[in-house]
Amino acid sequence: MKCVLKFFIGACLSIGFITGSYAGDKGTKDEAVTLVHKAIAFYKANGKDKAFAEVSNKSGQFVDRDMYVYILDTNGTMMAHGANEKLIGKDLTNLKDADGKLFAQELIAHAKSKKAGWVDYKWPNPVTKQIEAKTTYVEAFDGYGFAVGVYK
Repeated sequence: MKCVLKFFIGACLSIGFITGSYAGDKGTKDEAVTLVHKAIAFYKANGKDKAFAEVSNKSGQFVDRDMYVYILDTNGTMMAHGANEKLIGKDLTNLKDADGKLFAQELIAHAKSKKAGWVDYKWPNPVTKQIEAKTTYVEAFDGYGFAVGVYK
């Protein structure tokens, strides 16, 4: 009986360690907000051109695990993107997620209203390559929406 109990406790601890290590591989909402603030501070200190270039650098300081910064203007044009350079310069006004939700319009609305907030949608995770539920924090600064999402 003691052997079974020891095995059960060991198994539970192992599952906890595995789950804990996986959770550390994913960004959190607090980390997303911090990354947005870091990108805005970089923009303030270095200007638009350097900020857009650094945000778009896949191995730069604005990419962290499954999180990356992207910047939209208030017309819906992608100005910088830390995971997919093919989106830069594109009008994303009518961009839909996997369920057909026009989520980019919500991101743009936050940038226009200058009210920070969260937008939920489904998007490919750059780490797992799977479509996953995502929530993105967006904050307006200088006519742009600075955004970072986390996968749920």
